[in-house]
Amino acid sequence: MTADVTGVLRQTDLLCSVPAKDLQAVAAVSRLRAFRRGQVVFTRTDPGDTLVVVLSGRVKVVVRFCSSSRAKRPRTSARAAPALTSSVAATLRRLTEAASDLVFLDLPRRVAKVLLSQPRGEDGIIRPKISQEELAHQAGGTRQSVNAALRGFERRGWIEVHDRAVTVKQAAALGRFAGN
Repeated sequence: MTADVTGVLRQTDLLCSVPAKDLQAVAAVSRLRAFRRGQVVFTRTDPGDTLVVVLSGRVKVVVRFCSSSRAKRPRTSARAAPALTSSVAATLRRLTEAASDLVFLDLPRRVAKVLLSQPRGEDGIIRPKISQEELAHQAGGTRQSVNAALRGFERRGWIEVHDRAVTVKQAAALGRFAGN
């Protein structure tokens, strides 16, 4: 099993450059877990000493006032510290940008940025599908206001919404609107 975990860890951006011996040490203290839909993976009060790699499925991050469940954490090698530091720095940059967006961009522009950040196929369809509620969480608004922004983008011909699937038709125009 360690070889399988090592291979999975090697495929992540975070650990791809960690020496094999150190990666094997990380894999040796790692464990595979399966979670049911809706099951809490970790809470904000858990110590930040764990790396969670999602092999399949999706994880939704929800900020709540309080939560009671905790997940056990594997430990990592000290030689992985530079990669972890880079990851923390990237996360800090992303969060700083998100905070800046909340202050300086109106909701439709934040929705446009979220749409452009989602993985899309060559046909422009966002996959996996993202609900208006998920868009609202990511953009910092309500589902109703996100719906209004999406309708506005549709009227301009930038996107198409059909059967809960969003197709980005004009990414460049959407990007200009978002200020990219």
